[in-house]
Amino acid sequence: MNERPRPPAPLPLTPAGPAVLPPPGTDPGGPSPPPPGPGVRGLSPLNRRRLANFKANRRGYASFLIFCLLFVLSLFAEFIANDRPIVASYKGEILFPVLVDYPEEKFGGFLARTDYRDPMIGRELRESGWAVWPPIRFSYDTHNLDLPVPAPAPPTWRLTDAQCRVAAEKVGGTTCRDIEWNWLGTDDQGRDVVARLLYGFRLSVLFGLTLACISSVVGVLAGAVQGYFGGWVDLVFQRVIEIWTAIPSLYLLIIISSIITPSFFVLLGILLLFSWVALVGVVRAEFLRARNFEYVRAARALGLSNARIMFRHLLPNAMVATLTFLPFVLNGSITTLTSLDFLGFGLPPGSPSLGEMLAQGKANLQAPWLGLTGFAVIAVTLSLLIFAGEAVRDAFDPRKTFS
Repeated sequence: MNERPRPPAPLPLTPAGPAVLPPPGTDPGGPSPPPPGPGVRGLSPLNRRRLANFKANRRGYASFLIFCLLFVLSLFAEFIANDRPIVASYKGEILFPVLVDYPEEKFGGFLARTDYRDPMIGRELRESGWAVWPPIRFSYDTHNLDLPVPAPAPPTWRLTDAQCRVAAEKVGGTTCRDIEWNWLGTDDQGRDVVARLLYGFRLSVLFGLTLACISSVVGVLAGAVQGYFGGWVDLVFQRVIEIWTAIPSLYLLIIISSIITPSFFVLLGILLLFSWVALVGVVRAEFLRARNFEYVRAARALGLSNARIMFRHLLPNAMVATLTFLPFVLNGSITTLTSLDFLGFGLPPGSPSLGEMLAQGKANLQAPWLGLTGFAVIAVTLSLLIFAGEAVRDAFDPRKTFS
């Protein structure tokens, strides 16, 4: 006789209820698998692959780290190159001249602004306290009035003791080691080249970042409106952009420079009028391509507004191409400022500028350290941004991200 199949044995009960069967392929007596945790640093799997592709480009990743390090150091330029002490003690009071502009009457003088390089102020600080100075005792606008040779002076390490003797005797010394060093020399006004390069690099990067970010926002908005609505909106916008880009921006800058002195924000506003069109074509093409996708049609069918569809669903996809172009837009912004400063239509005279350093090198061919140092800083900055941009391009490349 055939035996009747026995029913499955009931699961053993626990105080909390029936036991849960282990997943297939696992040992019932072994430890349970850990629950799936969040991605690395909270990133999604897609962004983790993009970060891995970015780091895989070693040259670009190293360039990005070096550029960030140099930029962070330049943000603390006042603590590296300055003609004021970082911290000082005078008659028992702790002062921070690098942060606070103390009047000279605090040190026994009568001027509204203290010149800490004045021998009287220096002697007063030594006799009644102490001071901690930055490594370079020159700011970008400090004129060295005790140069051993006429300006533009070569780097101090290139001078002989005979050339430094007169300047060294003023401070009680006899050799070049007893005077304040200009490591890369001075310009034609006796200002330290290292200090001007440090402040000029910071100013150029901040100007480029501000211009690139604002112009990118305006360009993305304009391209999004064009690509999403299409039709007459796209046609009218394209004709307006063609007419707008036909205006010679350099001539406009020359005309404005003859009327007013361009400041940082005036120059930023003028360049912003023409730089926002750089990303319009890229974003417009992405919106034109994706506006008829099924998920966009489904969003419209659900009654979502155009603004929500554009910025919540379409814009994240378009930002991939935008982020790829952003390092190159920053590169172009820095180059534009440098070119205008070199031509004399940029920042006001006396501002720390890399382009002005190149112009001084062109005007003083007998001082090659001016042109060479300015060219070296610009070349290194732009090269680091180009290499970092290549790494960003690899990070967002779909062929590498989804392979």
